[in-house]
Amino acid sequence: MFPIARSPLVAIAQCPKFAHMFHPPVIMVRAADASQPLESIHLPRTSESETLKRIRHTFSHVMAMAVQRLFPKAQVTIGPWIDYGFYYDFDHPEPFTEKDLKAIKKEMIKIINKGLPVVREEVSREEAKRRIEALGEPYKLEILEGLIEPITLYHLGDEWWDLCAGPHVMTTKDLHPKAFDLESVAGAYWRGDSNRAQLQRIYGTAWETPEQLAEYQRRREEAKRRDHRKLGRELDLFVFSDEVGPGLPLWTPKGTILRSTLEDYLKKVQVQRGYQPVVTPHVGRVELFKISGHWQKYQADLFPMMGESEDDGFVLKAMNCPFHVQIYKSALRSYRELPMRLAEFGTVYRYEQSGELGGLTRVRGFTQDDAHLFVTPEQLDDEFLKVVDLIQHVLKVLKLDGSFRARLSFRDPESDKYIGSDEAWQKAENAIRRAVETLGMEHFEGIGEAAFYGPKLDFIVRDALEREWQLGTVQVDYNLPERFQLEYVAEDGSRQRPIMIHRAPFGSLERLIGILIEQYAGDFPIWLAPVQIRLLPVTSEQLGFAEQVATQLRSQGVRAEVDLSGDRLGKLIRNAEKSKIPVMAVVGAKEVEANALNIRTRTSGEMGSIAVDEVVARMTAAIATYGEFKGTDVG
Repeated sequence: MFPIARSPLVAIAQCPKFAHMFHPPVIMVRAADASQPLESIHLPRTSESETLKRIRHTFSHVMAMAVQRLFPKAQVTIGPWIDYGFYYDFDHPEPFTEKDLKAIKKEMIKIINKGLPVVREEVSREEAKRRIEALGEPYKLEILEGLIEPITLYHLGDEWWDLCAGPHVMTTKDLHPKAFDLESVAGAYWRGDSNRAQLQRIYGTAWETPEQLAEYQRRREEAKRRDHRKLGRELDLFVFSDEVGPGLPLWTPKGTILRSTLEDYLKKVQVQRGYQPVVTPHVGRVELFKISGHWQKYQADLFPMMGESEDDGFVLKAMNCPFHVQIYKSALRSYRELPMRLAEFGTVYRYEQSGELGGLTRVRGFTQDDAHLFVTPEQLDDEFLKVVDLIQHVLKVLKLDGSFRARLSFRDPESDKYIGSDEAWQKAENAIRRAVETLGMEHFEGIGEAAFYGPKLDFIVRDALEREWQLGTVQVDYNLPERFQLEYVAEDGSRQRPIMIHRAPFGSLERLIGILIEQYAGDFPIWLAPVQIRLLPVTSEQLGFAEQVATQLRSQGVRAEVDLSGDRLGKLIRNAEKSKIPVMAVVGAKEVEANALNIRTRTSGEMGSIAVDEVVARMTAAIATYGEFKGTDVG
């Protein structure tokens, strides 16, 4: 019928009266090609525009009114505004169809054109209850129980009303009938509880002008074209298997090359910057995670324990830091050994709900480019700045540095989810503030976004479609060294506590690859492409020469292959284009005679005949410099 959203109702926290009733939303977005900007009209997010907030919230009420006009048995629950639009959840005995959405939209336009006033009314709890019972709406009664006074209702004319804290426009005349659309229907459990009623959620988008709507819809179509799940199948990068299980990607040979290329790049950079590689197990004792605090905080997100009891039980690891701590703790360290930088591409496992899984962006098994630095207090600021420089370097090489913001992810003092003393948190947060001020970075604070053990500096990257991703992160942690009783021998012979820096320039390798597939629309730069050059022999007579050249290229580290299909040249080229091969080399009789290749690239088109040795030199130069195949001199 439609997919079930097992996650809590998204974006309810944006409605002040309902915020305390739900967990924070999980928002997933996809990236586009930043090298080819798509926007021609700025599309403000709801958080940036009070006007859009009012427009979208009112559209949600107009939709609910239209639904109940057409389907009197439908009961309304929650209908907030969200970025790019709105939704409303309905309890209705029959599934809404595409035909129903068209009818609802038509009815909404009628309501808008009537110019109904939007009127706020403040009532007592008893009066609200009386009116709700008269309507026979049990969901509204349950919502009412959780509301704090004053209780406010919003009316659309004299016909329809709902519990709501606002804000809204003054009249439906303020809504443009050609600046909205209804997009889809999905399933959602009431209050995110699979044991409660399954509702139908109708999503819509709304804007101030028809031009903004058209631009948004164009970007949606572009996002579909770049969808990493679609391109992953077409380019043969990864697959999912029901027999293996949801959220557990299987990497094909080409996808594995892509992963390995990213890993090898970062490993090389890390070694140059003084990191030491480590490898840790995929399972660990429950006791390890009790000491770290992860067991108490995130037990529901871990895969089930293996063993008779927690005393001797094991779990699949959901994070790498407690393991790196044990490597540090395996010997008494001297201040001369610090900073100690331990790095691992460690695979971790988290039991995400099935409704929250989404291609590579949300999986149950993923690999983190994790590193943990153990530093003295005197080294903290310098090491933190070096990590930030590393993350910025990575974003530049990946061409994701065009537009990003730095978020200072601090704790919420009112929350009880954090561990450690106020003093430790203050010192850690001050260290992050000093870093961004030293670098002059544009930044904003995200209260409540900290890890449970320490604050973070997160890099929020905005793509060409104005969607945002959190990529690199660096965290300051005074608490795990305290919980694990870590020490080093200071210069004066005393035992001191080190500070930990957690960092991950990529974050999740799976998630990063999903972003990159969409960032480049599968058209990877030469250094990343699983196949960097494909040789296209015109006839079978050129096969031997093509294989010889491919061997020469491979000996220099170039990922080269020969098309052995025997198809006509036009089809060979089309197939290479479809596979998004960066460089194609046509091999005909003239090329064999001249010991050359007829080159065409996806970025520069036809480049003509180039000597084989020159092709090898230009390919290796492009790969080494993360650049493109040059049409002029090497470099």
